[in-house]
Amino acid sequence: MRVLLVMDQFDNDNNGTTITARRLASALRRHGHEVYVIGAGKKEDHKFVVKTYPLPPIVKQLVTSQGMVFARPNRRTLREAICQVDVVHFLMPFRLSIKGLKIAEELGVPRTAAFHVQPENITYSICLGTSEPVNRRIYQFFYKHFYYAFTHIHCPSRFIADQLVENGYGAKLHVISNGVDPDFVYRKIPKKAEWMDRFVILMIGRFSNEKRQDLLIEGIKKSRYESSIQLVMAGQGPKKEDLRKLGRVLTHEPVMEFYSHEDLMDVIAMSDLYVHASDAEIEAISCMEAFSSGLVPIIANSVKSATPQFALDERSLFEAGSSSSLAEKIDYWMEHERERKEMEQAYSEHGKQYSLDACVDRMEEMFREEIEERTGVKPDGNDGIKG
Repeated sequence: MRVLLVMDQFDNDNNGTTITARRLASALRRHGHEVYVIGAGKKEDHKFVVKTYPLPPIVKQLVTSQGMVFARPNRRTLREAICQVDVVHFLMPFRLSIKGLKIAEELGVPRTAAFHVQPENITYSICLGTSEPVNRRIYQFFYKHFYYAFTHIHCPSRFIADQLVENGYGAKLHVISNGVDPDFVYRKIPKKAEWMDRFVILMIGRFSNEKRQDLLIEGIKKSRYESSIQLVMAGQGPKKEDLRKLGRVLTHEPVMEFYSHEDLMDVIAMSDLYVHASDAEIEAISCMEAFSSGLVPIIANSVKSATPQFALDERSLFEAGSSSSLAEKIDYWMEHERERKEMEQAYSEHGKQYSLDACVDRMEEMFREEIEERTGVKPDGNDGIKG
């Protein structure tokens, strides 16, 4: 197949959706498909480049701190890209995708979409994250302006598929994990010198309101073993300085860094426990990578998050929003080292079912189903259908 991925920001591994898109492109190519991309950024092979939207300085700072840009649609470039492929897969419901959808419809090119932008990702940034009416309006807005046109939508978790059903999305919903990169396997290495005598707790994620790194800091503060804990928060985002100030209450100042793929694997391998405190989450690849690498997770049991599905038992769940509940679970795992070591192996095995290649196999099935329904031609294996 010839596949076009439409993604505003594809160049850098600095946000979850971009990482997902880049891994999908790489895996599809390994499977023998011809993959094109359209988005903002630098030129490269098989990529169609468009400009970014100029934004007011305050808005631009907020958007770029989240690792994103908004691509400015160019009809000629979109048409050139879409004409070359068997199927177009849209990863974001923004202007580039909306314009691309219209062109794909005009040309009769098969198209699918992914649901990666949870309304809470937006509303938590403006302090309205718990407002159900506002979140529902955003679901409706996305549907009215974009998702109404698709018969196949990729949902990274059953949780988000259920949310779409509740909000009236009528397409066939394909529940397929974004998949864990094969690099993330059980691995341990010695801690760096300054962490050697400390219990290292890791959280990976954007520094934004819904991720609740603030709750993690408060939970560690309440731990009986606070003075021996080293907190590492891997990521970037608009709340970085606020979190840095909050972290000063801890004996050991939290480490806050954005890590490369290789460095992140090393940090995971040096850590003792993983915490995912987020109130809202579509899937949480970072948590999957951590437990696949042999870290026991403690996960917020939030009704707006898909991540609790990964907990193997109640020891890995805490009451969402409760720093006291989180502190109890941290203390439990620190006090029960043998159990923790046993569960590290269990979680690593658990992660194998989310292998990237297996998930891409199912994405291929979705693409083929859309192509056959839209064109009446059944793709054969990895062969393209255009002559």
